[in-house]
Amino acid sequence: MDLRTALLALLLPAACCTPAPAWATLAPAPMLATRLQGDIDVAGYLVSEKLDGVRARWDGRQLLTRNGDPIGAPAWFTAGWPAQALDGELWIARSRFQQISDLVRALRPDDAAWKSVRFMAFDLPADPGVFGQRAARLQALVASTHAPHLLAITQQRLDSRAVLDARLRAVVAGGGEGLVLHRVDAHYRGGRSDDLLKYKPAADAEARVVGYRPGNGKYAGLVGALLVEDARGRTFALGSGLSDTDRLHPPRPGSVVTYRYDGLTAKGTPRFARYLRVRSPH
Repeated sequence: MDLRTALLALLLPAACCTPAPAWATLAPAPMLATRLQGDIDVAGYLVSEKLDGVRARWDGRQLLTRNGDPIGAPAWFTAGWPAQALDGELWIARSRFQQISDLVRALRPDDAAWKSVRFMAFDLPADPGVFGQRAARLQALVASTHAPHLLAITQQRLDSRAVLDARLRAVVAGGGEGLVLHRVDAHYRGGRSDDLLKYKPAADAEARVVGYRPGNGKYAGLVGALLVEDARGRTFALGSGLSDTDRLHPPRPGSVVTYRYDGLTAKGTPRFARYLRVRSPH
C-alpha cells in the first residue's frame, strides 16, 4: 500500500470503501408488479403462480432482501448456487407466509426450519435478454446446479383470457394466492412495471371503526390508521388507502367502512387490507 492510499484509508469513512452488493452493480433495482386491470393479450405473457413467500435476491455470493439487506440463511442452503444474480422468492408452501417471514427476520438462522425452504427463482435481473430468453436461460442454469434448495418457478404460455381465468380459479381453490404474468418481450427494468402483472382475486368486506392510531412523520398530528373490528370480532388497523382528507377528518367511531384485502394472514386477520370508503347508509 503506498503512502497516499494509506492516508486515504485513515481519513475517509470506512463505509465509503465497502464494496456494494453485487446485485447493485450487476442488476437494476427489483422489478415490481402492477395489478392486472382491463383486457390484455394473454398470449403475449408467460404465466406463473404468485407464491406467498418472501421476495429475495441472490447476488452470486449471498441472499439479500428486496431492499438489499443480508438474509441469514445457513451456508449449506446456498451451497453450489451460480455466481449469476437471481431474483426469486423464499417459499415453503401455500399458506405458509407467516412461517417464512418469521424465519427470514430471525436474528439467528434455524437450520432445521430452513430445510423446508426453497428459493423459487423467477428471473435473471442482470441478463440483457427479453423475458422469454431469460426464462429459458434460468431453467437451464438452475438445472445445471443440482442444488436441492434452488428451483426455477414453472412458466406457462396460455392462449386466452378464459384459460387464464380458469388457471386462477384452480390455483386459488388449491390454496394459492394468484398468478403473475410477465411480458415475453420485456427487458428487466427496476421499479414498478406494467410488463409484470399480478392477478389475484380481491375480496371486499366491512368493519366498524373502534378507534385510531396516530400518524408519524408526514402524518404527524393526523390519523395514521383506523382501528376497526369486523363481524367476527377481529381487530386490526386500516392505514393503506386513506387519503389526506380521510386522515384529517376520519370516519367517526361506530362508522362502518368497506375495505379490500387479499386473503388472510396466519393469525386470521385480513392481509394487505386497504380502506375504500364509508359504507352508504342506504
